[in-house]
Formats: sequence, C-alpha cells, structure tokens
Amino acid sequence: MPSAVTLVRSRTLAASAEYAYAATAPANARLIFLAGSCPLDADGATVGVGDYAAQAAMCVENMRTTLAEAGAEITDVISTRVLVASTRQADLVAAWGVVREAFGAHDVPSTLLGVTVLGYDDQLVEIEAVAAVVD
Repeated sequence: MPSAVTLVRSRTLAASAEYAYAATAPANARLIFLAGSCPLDADGATVGVGDYAAQAAMCVENMRTTLAEAGAEITDVISTRVLVASTRQADLVAAWGVVREAFGAHDVPSTLLGVTVLGYDDQLVEIEAVAAVVD
C-alpha cells in the first residue's frame, strides 16, 4: 500500500539538508504518535552501551516493531526527533547516520538534538516519531 505521507521539498532553502523540509498527510489519515523509541532489548536492558550508532540501530528496530503493531511501516512516518545524549556533534552525526540510512529515500522532516541525559541507564539515543496511514 502506498504511503499517505507526502514529503515537501524546498527550492529556496539549503539543498544540503538530508531530509525534506515538511511533510503532509491527507485529512482522512490516522495519525500514530510513537513514544520515544529507546535502545532497549526485550528484557529491558540497554544495548550498545557507549556506542551511539548501535543504540540508534536498536531504536530504529524498536520503532519498526511499534509501527508494525500500529498498522504502519517506516514509509508512513511523517516526522522524527532524534535525541542524543552528548555535547559532541560527532556523536550526534553517528546516531543520525544510522537513522538516515534506515529511512533511505523516505527522508522525513527531522530534528536532531543534543541533550544532557536520557531516561534509562546508559541510554545515549532516543527517537520520537509521528506516522500517518489511511485505513
């Protein structure tokens, strides 16, 4: 099934951004608001301790699971917010690279933030997302 999400490109803003500047969904779309996807395994343990990319990968995996359980997939995501517990831009970029690769051509509007601390022991990355589907 084709995605209800339409990505909006800008002809006047910087072309170097690795994401669409906006996204829309039709009025009849069902919106799905995901809680922050965390780098936790099925037992609740933090995976990839100290590794931003590994934690981002686990967040993406958990996000895909949640999307599927809500009747959606990654191409139905309309926006993301990637939170990285670091003040170093290189750490943010390490996490972002994994997220960007997971979304591929479906480069949804996204915000990448460095934050002081996240909720779980040893947690370095969290991904929030909103999706839209037409049932």
